[in-house]
Order: sequence, then structure tokens, then C-alpha cells
Amino acid sequence: MKSGVRLKLLRRTLRERRALAQLVREIKVPRLQPEGQMENPKTIDLVASLVMACPNLERLVGFYSTYSHCFDRLTHALSTRPRLREHIWIIGDNAAITERSLKQLPPGLMDTRQTQDFLHFHDSWHSLSTLFLCSQKQGILERDVFIQALHLLPALQHLCISSFDVDDFDDVTLQSLPCLQSLRLQDLEGITFWGLSEFSRTKSARCIKQLSLVNLDITYLSAISNLFLHLKDLSRFTLVQESSPEVAAGDLVFQPVVASLRLQHLHWDILVPGSANQNLASSIQAGGFPNLRTIRAPSDHDGLLQSVCRPRAQIVQASDKYSKAYRAGVDGTPGSLGRTLFAARKLAQQRIENARASPRFRVIIEEEGVVQEAYDIPGYMGTVGSQIAYNLDSDAQGSDSALVDFPDLLSGIKEVAPRDGCTGMWNASHPAGKKWWNHTERFRYRAMDLGRFF
Repeated sequence: MKSGVRLKLLRRTLRERRALAQLVREIKVPRLQPEGQMENPKTIDLVASLVMACPNLERLVGFYSTYSHCFDRLTHALSTRPRLREHIWIIGDNAAITERSLKQLPPGLMDTRQTQDFLHFHDSWHSLSTLFLCSQKQGILERDVFIQALHLLPALQHLCISSFDVDDFDDVTLQSLPCLQSLRLQDLEGITFWGLSEFSRTKSARCIKQLSLVNLDITYLSAISNLFLHLKDLSRFTLVQESSPEVAAGDLVFQPVVASLRLQHLHWDILVPGSANQNLASSIQAGGFPNLRTIRAPSDHDGLLQSVCRPRAQIVQASDKYSKAYRAGVDGTPGSLGRTLFAARKLAQQRIENARASPRFRVIIEEEGVVQEAYDIPGYMGTVGSQIAYNLDSDAQGSDSALVDFPDLLSGIKEVAPRDGCTGMWNASHPAGKKWWNHTERFRYRAMDLGRFF
């Protein structure tokens, strides 16, 4: 069968059976071209016609086209679905905007029509609760457009912003965000520790329950401390960066350095060793996190965070032998595997084994002053009585990375791989053979919940 034939058959069915089309809430579109190739305009138009056939559509899954501030039927079709609950903007570069950027500085790189068109797409999304904004290939979305678009969505609760330039998203834009429950900020050069501290004091930040800060290079630990102090409802926090946030010179240090009364889940991944892990471990021991139940620290230098968690007998998994790092024969020394969970589990297990090799207690049984028996109780890694679990599992099943990232969502390479999935020859036993009817080979689809990003 030719590419897209099944989508055309589905479209015909939905157009002929309007009652059935009104029941459709989610469409999963297969990846019709390998990763890295430009989207075929005919494919975009085909998916758009499928969207238009479903008046009550809430989610379009598996097909995310790039928006380059030019009209395309798919973006227009999605903008007409009033019950849409989630959308992913992938902002690509535009030739006219790039040309203007060589002659002038922002703002004003987007012309009036481009700004109005982008804002107009949000007019009907009164039920949209999840929004992703990601820049690819120097895609531009100016500061004022950010602020206006986000405030056009009354039901918005979960927001992810990634990879925009300092002129597009900075501390000023951060202060203007609406009230949210979940927020992920990733690879944003315009966000500073000062901006995060000021954001923590705004009214819109008080309702945040899940906050993820990925590759923002926060300089000082005071920014994180202020977030914990003012975000009273924060239950899940993620920090991923290379450098270690330190206590500013001259600041008085009191324990706990950082504290949160309601935080339950903490992902703490700082690649370069520094004092941040020690400050966090000391804060936990000082009672700064009374409701904390889970810590995930792939870059736990010297096991400082593992030592304040509940002891575990084993942390490696049976599936680790199928890891790419295991097959490559890479050792588990710190820093040799970056942030892979295989390395983190291997080092954590080594700390457990080393602690077990040294007796922690000795039990001596005496009778009438004579030693009859003596038992050595092996040591353990952790704190007995701690309510915190030390977790090194991935958010995406089968992944060596702890966090779900945009490549996991946007990559279509697995769906065009011919190994694990339907080969398209389910009826090869027919007398006419595979020439009678077959279809393109498809990789087995694995659903990706956008909630895992937060």
C-alpha cells in the first residue's frame, strides 16, 4: 500500500459516519517519514483533513509538524477544535524573520500579520490545559507574543517552554506567566537566579505543584531556597544542570539551607561536584523536608543523598545487562557515563556492597561470662527509619535517561524501524501472497504521557 492510504480510509469512514466521528477524542497518526526529513506538505494536508473530520477532538498524538510562521492546514485545523486539551508548538525558523534579524534588533522581528496569525490560533482553545513551546533551528517567538498567547488560554494548567533565545523568553516574560499547576523551563538562556527568586514571589507562582528546571545553570542556591519557601503547594521538583549552585559569598548559612514542607518527590541531578549535594543532604538531616518520600539523584557524588535515604538491599535491575553502556563494556566510574541511569545504579550498588562488607554491629552471646557465639551484622548504605526512598528508575520505560525529553516525544525513528512490530504481511498465507494486500512495516507504538515531562 502507498503511504497514507490507511489514513485516507479512516478519513472516508469518519466523513461517512458523522455520529462515529463525534465520538473521536484522540487520533494517533503514524510517523510517515524518518527523523530529520522535512514534513511532506501532502501528509500535513492529509492529517489536517482527518482533524477536520473529528469535531470533538482533544488530542493529536504522534505527528508534530514545525510551525515557521507560515500558513499550513494542520495548524489551522487544530485551531478550530474548541475541545482541544493539549498542543505542542515546534517553532521553526522563518526566512523573512531571519533577514530582518540581520538588520535590526528585537523586538519587531515578527511582522504584524505573523503576530496576529499566531495569536488567532489560540482564540478557540478554551479547554486547552497542556501547552508545549519548543524552538528548533533558531525559531523565534517574541516576548510580547508569549505573554499575550498564554493569557488567551483560560484553562491552561501545564506549560513547558524550551530552547528559546534570551530575547524571546527572559526574566520579564517569566514574571508574566499565568497561574499554573505544572511548569517546565528548559534550555532558556534568559532565565537567571534573580528572575527565579522574583518569580517565586509572584501570585501566579503560588499555585505551582510541579516545577522542573532543566539546564538553566542556576548560580546560587538562594534561588532554589526562595522557590521552596514561597511555593507552598510544591509537591514535585526537578533540577538538572551541570554546574553546582553554591551559597553566595558572605551569606549566613543556617540549617536547613533549603527546606520545603510539602515536597514529596525530588529529582536532583548536578553533574559537576560541588557543595549543593552536601547542603541538600544536611538540610534533609536537619528536618527540612518532612514529607519527602522519593529522591532520584543520577549524579549522586560519594553517595551523599543515598546515605540519608532508606537502605536498599539491591538497586541494580535485571534489565541493566541490556543497556547500551553495558554492551559497550563501559565501566561505572563517576563521570564515565554522564547521566545514564545504568552508571548511577552501578555506583549505588557498589556503595551498598562496600557497606555490606564492613560489619556494622557484633552480637555476642555469653553464658556465665563465657563467650559462646558471636555474630557480625553486615553494614548498610542509608539511614534506618528514613521515610525517603532512593529511586533510580526512568520516567520512560526502557530508557537510560532519567527524564523524558523532547527527542523522546518528537523522534519518529522507532516508528519507521522494521524490527519490533507489524511487518505488514499478516495475510501472507493468502493464495495471492503478499501482493494481494500488505502495508508499510510499523514499529510497536508506545504511548507518551505529556504529564511525565513535569
